[in-house]
Amino acid sequence: SLCAGGAPSLSYRELKDLKKTNILHIDVRERWEINKFGKIPASINIPLGELVEALQMDPTEFKEQYNQKMPAKSDPVVFSCLAGTRSKQALSFAMSLGFS
Repeated sequence: SLCAGGAPSLSYRELKDLKKTNILHIDVRERWEINKFGKIPASINIPLGELVEALQMDPTEFKEQYNQKMPAKSDPVVFSCLAGTRSKQALSFAMSLGFS
């Protein structure tokens, strides 16, 4: 299940369309889940337990750790997980850190 600020839930098709634009897709599942169920193309994996720390990293450190440019607070970001609970938490965390 997927979450974005303006639309708390997105369908898979909506996500596919969004991914054609400049959007950062963060998968907050645990690494073992990615290994077991597969990685979503063009997403980065930041387990929910690391997210708050990751979103406060120095941009250089973020790029080194996640091999991706750190999002600015105004950049479009989508979170996903398995059932939708963790992606909603991720959205709350990000918004509490000032992400719009």
